Amino acid sequence: MRMKKEEVRMKKLRIHKGDLVKVIAGSHKGKTGKVVRTSAVKQEVFVDGIGVIKRKVKPTQLNPRGTTKEVHVGLSAGKVALVIDEKKHTTSRLTYKTDKSGKKVRIAKKTGKEA
Repeated sequence: MRMKKEEVRMKKLRIHKGDLVKVIAGSHKGKTGKVVRTSAVKQEVFVDGIGVIKRKVKPTQLNPRGTTKEVHVGLSAGKVALVIDEKKHTTSRLTYKTDKSGKKVRIAKKTGKEA
């Protein structure tokens, strides 16, 4: 039996919009790019320039010839890793800690510094 969207427990993603990520699995392995948007429900990350496919658009009265448009296809969040050093393209997993002011911050596990 399928669960409704409201019943699905929302998992948060550790990767956010604007982060530089590197693909670590799949056909695009090794490529890097910025995150355009994320989907926590589907656990997907949309990376700029990676996973872009073309879709055909049917002819309409406004566009009688029809056309093609480019659409982003989401990558699984487990297939990407956050880039912590842009020159060396080193990646790291993330953890969360609270700082002195009580704010939750992301920490790179490799370096122990704020990401």
